[in-house]
Amino acid sequence: MTSEAQTTNTTTTTTAATRVRAYATFAESLVRVIVDETNPNPDRANDVLSALRGEWTETMRELSSSSSSSSASSTSIIELLGVTSIGVVLSRTVRSCKRHGRTSDERTKWDEAVRLAGIILSSMKEAAANEEKTARVAKKSSASSYETVGGGGVGVGAEGPPSSTADFRARLVRQGKELYKDPPSLPPPGGGRTVTVQSTIVSTPPTRNASTGGLTFVAGYDADENLRSLLLRDFHPNRTPEEVLRAGSFGGTYFRAITSAVTNVRYSSSSALDDTVDPDWIAGLDKSTMLASSVYRPSINKYGVKCGGSLGMWESSGWISDADPYGWFQWYCRFYAGRRCSDDARQIGRWMGVAGRRGRFRSQLCNRIIAAKATANDASISPVIRQTLLPIGDWKLPRTCSTGTRGDEKMDERER
Repeated sequence: MTSEAQTTNTTTTTTAATRVRAYATFAESLVRVIVDETNPNPDRANDVLSALRGEWTETMRELSSSSSSSSASSTSIIELLGVTSIGVVLSRTVRSCKRHGRTSDERTKWDEAVRLAGIILSSMKEAAANEEKTARVAKKSSASSYETVGGGGVGVGAEGPPSSTADFRARLVRQGKELYKDPPSLPPPGGGRTVTVQSTIVSTPPTRNASTGGLTFVAGYDADENLRSLLLRDFHPNRTPEEVLRAGSFGGTYFRAITSAVTNVRYSSSSALDDTVDPDWIAGLDKSTMLASSVYRPSINKYGVKCGGSLGMWESSGWISDADPYGWFQWYCRFYAGRRCSDDARQIGRWMGVAGRRGRFRSQLCNRIIAAKATANDASISPVIRQTLLPIGDWKLPRTCSTGTRGDEKMDERER
């Protein structure tokens, strides 16, 4: 590397580091002066926001200049927003300014603060969206930087699970994902290891209880006793994958194209459907609205409400493995079809925690039914919880729930 190149690289790195520190400081100031302050000063709030707007304008000018001169900044807009959380803080700032304005004699000043914060936030979102779009175009035009992998995925850099928390966080930030947990939890089983999938498919289909609708599954040939016990005693979802999809779930978006931070591979909707779903399960369904929509539509859902978190939330929480990069429902589809893997016990444990006999969502729903003295099929009681339970094969509730008994206990009693 020449001396001139070394100087340029050092200057770029220094500028990027300075920029990160500046926005981190602004984020701290906004929280201190506006968000967490019980008696905030609107003049001080506007001063901070005006300074931030000036800094953002200068940042955009510098990045534009760097782009036109073909010198790369070591911190992209998406990374800057992710590392400093300035976008999240600005969203909180807008809400706080509105709240302060409703109870203040200086409403006009708080309205100005809302306007300034909104302008900056909108500009940041637009810049991040443009950067992501530019990156997608660049990737498409540079086919040599991709590798086609099994299932129709397209690799972006090194494939496979992240080897460290730092590596995983960098992937999430680079992909513009939500860091629900920061630092993120490594995907199971952890340490860069992959899930082991059995080569033999279980050919025995699940059986169904005629009374409860609950399904009972057969364990794989090398399943341990713990898994066998879970399957026989506790894991009895009452909806098949086909029933979940036909009922209306995930706002119609589950099998959209995604880029996985767990595997570092981009999956098309067609490859995800081909690798996960039996064609008979989705025959007659409109894929563009019911299965692979890029837009979440609550109207698609059985209960007409929105629920669930982002892919980044699931990934950063350590809930998604490399075997099923779309998440729990993809695992369930494959498990239902006979695949068995080393991740089965964990996934069944997750189901038990929310929808099992004492699962928290199931218990909450039954307790609310009891409190309202309603029947179990009254969809006006907690439609969001009902929709949350639907994709994971919710239990059928008894037609009535007696008062005076905790919902989960009463339901357990009726199921025995």
